[in-house]
Amino acid sequence: MPLLIDGERIDLARPTGDMIRAFPHLEEKAKQLRSQPAQIVEPKGLLYVQQREFAVTTPRDGSVSILGSDDATTCHIVVLRHTGSGATCLTHCDGSDTEAEVTLIMSSVKSFSDTAGYGRLEVHLVGGFNDDRQLSQKLTNQLLRAFDLQPDDVHLVTFCVTELNDREEKDIHFPIIYGIAVNVKTAEIFPATFPEKGPDEDLRSAHVLTGATLTNIYDAKMEQLHIGPYSWRPFPHVDFWLEQDDEEILQNLSTSPLAEPPHFVSHIRSTLTFLKEHPFPSRSLFPDRKPRIYKKNEEGLWEQVCSDTI
Repeated sequence: MPLLIDGERIDLARPTGDMIRAFPHLEEKAKQLRSQPAQIVEPKGLLYVQQREFAVTTPRDGSVSILGSDDATTCHIVVLRHTGSGATCLTHCDGSDTEAEVTLIMSSVKSFSDTAGYGRLEVHLVGGFNDDRQLSQKLTNQLLRAFDLQPDDVHLVTFCVTELNDREEKDIHFPIIYGIAVNVKTAEIFPATFPEKGPDEDLRSAHVLTGATLTNIYDAKMEQLHIGPYSWRPFPHVDFWLEQDDEEILQNLSTSPLAEPPHFVSHIRSTLTFLKEHPFPSRSLFPDRKPRIYKKNEEGLWEQVCSDTI
């Protein structure tokens, strides 16, 4: 079954601009979202999702109340929610394998919703801008088509992507919203930034930089964050990249060099340093081939637990 707006099937043969004009309330909702200042989301109760990761949970979760992600330039952040069960998934897509990723998050949300008996699947798309290479528009189109190919009805509720998330300053285009969060209890979605992106931020970033596929990082039934076990080959020319100045890293390792947040280069350097220190993570980080497992402590912060005690 198709992707729907107000119960009406979207004609994906038409340009997205036509679709926006046909459903002006989508543009109005995007405008409302863009007008909200980004909230600073502290670590308590937060599950932060990096690029090519996803997490799904329900309002019954006693540990996680907020799912969030940021630093999206050409990437899109996707929230998929079942209104009956409240099962909510957030993922950060970069266009690497969009159709397979959408199928994966659909099945994950449905696995929590089969017994609901009522409700519908709603999707919210946020991110991207009018970038020179049109990578954002390409990803927007891929996501619309991937949801339209699903066997279930999916209702497009929020569409704040590409041209609807674009601002121009001195002839340079930027995203307006770089990050969002969703409150799993209330279903509220809002622009957000995150001072803490852990745990294991460098490890998870290294997994992406070495070609990871979309990875589920959360076990909602156990209320545990699972990182790994991951493996990768030594990153090619890592010493060369670490010797380069900031501008070289920005120009060569970003999809949108002019629109990146200020911490992009320091983040990439930190990830490259981690890759240099751990060329064979199966030996240095996951010798027992078990994931690093975290649970929220009484303060609502992630705390690593010994996998042998689970």
